[in-house]
Amino acid sequence: MTLPHTAPHPGHLTSSRDRRARVAVASAFGAQGLAYAGLLSSLPGFKDRFGIGDDAVTFAILGVGILAAVGTIVAERVARGAGGSRSVLVSGLVTVAVAVVVIALAPHVAFFFLGFAIYGLGLGQVDAGTNMQAVSLQRTYGRSIVTGFYAAWSAAGVLGALYVSAYAHYDVPQQVALPVLALVVLAVAVLVVRAAWRSHDAPFEVSAEEARAARALPWSGILILGAAVVAYYVVDTASSTWGTIYVADVLDAGHDVAPFGYAAYVGTTLVSRLTGDFAVRRWGRVAVIRAAGLLGTVGLLAVVLAQSAALAIAGFALTGIGLGVVAPLCFAAAGALSPAHANAVIARLNSFNYLGAILGGVLVGAIASGSTLRFGFVVPLVLAGVIILLAPGFAVGPGHGPGPEILDEPADVAPRSEPVE
Repeated sequence: MTLPHTAPHPGHLTSSRDRRARVAVASAFGAQGLAYAGLLSSLPGFKDRFGIGDDAVTFAILGVGILAAVGTIVAERVARGAGGSRSVLVSGLVTVAVAVVVIALAPHVAFFFLGFAIYGLGLGQVDAGTNMQAVSLQRTYGRSIVTGFYAAWSAAGVLGALYVSAYAHYDVPQQVALPVLALVVLAVAVLVVRAAWRSHDAPFEVSAEEARAARALPWSGILILGAAVVAYYVVDTASSTWGTIYVADVLDAGHDVAPFGYAAYVGTTLVSRLTGDFAVRRWGRVAVIRAAGLLGTVGLLAVVLAQSAALAIAGFALTGIGLGVVAPLCFAAAGALSPAHANAVIARLNSFNYLGAILGGVLVGAIASGSTLRFGFVVPLVLAGVIILLAPGFAVGPGHGPGPEILDEPADVAPRSEPVE
């Protein structure tokens, strides 16, 4: 059966089942990052293989963003069923695996676009499913663990970019190399079926009480954090989608060197996310966000001004080490806006994710089509600076200043017992 929404006592001891679920969910984040990096780092190869330009890539990214939003809507409905968010996650992983195979084996550009459409649907489901599982497990652990899941995504992203660099260097056809990624994603889907979390899916069903509460949510705070989410995902999507192409086309790097721009960006987001919780405890959330925005701005300025692949790669690295903490801290701050209705706040904040992703993928590409990617990257450069201005909006809840990051919980909840299904 599904349990009601209750929070764990801070002293709750996790079981082996909890730990297995944590490994499975981290693996799902990793599989998502691996496939994402593998596809985006392969874009220069796709352009050569199908004879397409930046406008076609922009169209594909737009389609992925729109269909990912559709996938999220599907995920919400599936999560209300008997299988809960685990079914969402498994379905999404299988869809992503199918998409990777279709893209890899596409005999014509039409199948290439079809594959990316399928990928968008899967991406939305995996994005929703992993976050549902992560939040549920965080309640069980009684402390912040979500940043670690994001770190797993970043680590796998580095591996994905390096994998693309390796197969490009050794002239391995995409039709052979990319299906390997699909097999990894399917293996993780099996792991999720066996071990991932299934209890506590009830909070993701919007009750009448939650619907009434949503009308009284702190929208001014949500909009400030939402602007930060949009700014971050514009930078993130631009760096992820166009970084490899920028290094290859604008700076004339080889296809074996170009993926290092993406690898540097994602690799330093891993460092940022592994150290982010400590930084917040030491200096506070607002100071960390200001520093993140400043580092991101300097990094992207280096990218825009770069005359060599090495400088651009270094700029992407600095961008990642700065801005990698922004998304997790946005959601941490959102939960503190209204602790008793954190789910409703976070759900609304998540809607800004795809807006930023679409703008980052499409707007930068549109500017590049009319001029050059160098001018396209001015957009994320400006928005990185906007994050600095939005930093005061993160001063919400008892965990924003120096000291332990506190998971805000409603005062009247009771500790839960061992998970029951």
